[in-house]
Amino acid sequence: MLFRPESEQLRFLPEGPYSYPDGRLSWVAIQHGTSATFGSINLLDMTTGATQSFHLPGRPGFAFPTDQPGVFVSGAERSLGLFDTSTGNWSEFACGIDVDVDDTVVNDGVVYDGNIIFGCKDLEFATPKAGLYLWRAEDAQLIQLRDDQLCSNGKAVIERNDGLCLFDIDSPRKMVTVCDLDIQKGRVGDLDVVVDLTSEEFFPDGLILTPDHSSLIVALYNPHDVESGEARQYSVSDGRLEAVWECPGAAQVTCPQLLQRETDVSLVLTTAVEHLPAERLRKQPHAGCLFIGETDFDEIGDQPVFRIGQSGHTTSFSRTDS
Repeated sequence: MLFRPESEQLRFLPEGPYSYPDGRLSWVAIQHGTSATFGSINLLDMTTGATQSFHLPGRPGFAFPTDQPGVFVSGAERSLGLFDTSTGNWSEFACGIDVDVDDTVVNDGVVYDGNIIFGCKDLEFATPKAGLYLWRAEDAQLIQLRDDQLCSNGKAVIERNDGLCLFDIDSPRKMVTVCDLDIQKGRVGDLDVVVDLTSEEFFPDGLILTPDHSSLIVALYNPHDVESGEARQYSVSDGRLEAVWECPGAAQVTCPQLLQRETDVSLVLTTAVEHLPAERLRKQPHAGCLFIGETDFDEIGDQPVFRIGQSGHTTSFSRTDS
């Protein structure tokens, strides 16, 4: 176990860890409890152990660092915006997400070459109506790619066959899929299944690519009372299982990320308290904690920084919400 957030609210639904060259680690607490309508961005200094937590004016699905110190780009509720941790300012630059449906919010995403590819989730986990989106940096346009997601989670983009492809997870369907992605035309191709987990008791949640792009590390959210949660590494080419990391006492593993330490590269995993009543929580005493494990990697791979000012929509902070 790497870190235990101080409150149950911060342990409820941690996701999206991200590492920094200065030794810090960030993640989002998506929701501060079952009925909460807000979450936070959290920072851990790996050198000193000091922590900071910054409340957002909504529930963040993701938050990534930018090229401006202390500023994050985040998807929260139904908008994209910039959050300045030094002032608490929240400045939206893309609104109207999933405007044609009710009861969805932004969930997981990824930054690629200045663009943001992200998905939403149906809050009832019942109707395939949530969108998959591209925010295109070139012209600051929000483009809907799909409208049939239930709970859109882990994503990664790589170059392949003279184009781009998007690895994607819609968690209730229990599959990791891949499709062509055309950013210029704003569209995606047909889905192919990379990893089929429909026979398993857990659900795939967040994912990252290994540094050489040959494999995927997938966090597995297990809603059952098992001794340990897991993240697994699967081959991109054939879906073969290559490695397993375990989180004792925390079955609901939500997201992975690689972290550069002084002498090695480690894997960080977030876990969640969500859906655990007191009786079940006693059986999973480390739920909501962050874990760290060994790897054989010698670099951390893709962890891009979002460039502020790459379009006219992200050049300043003009709006403050509280």
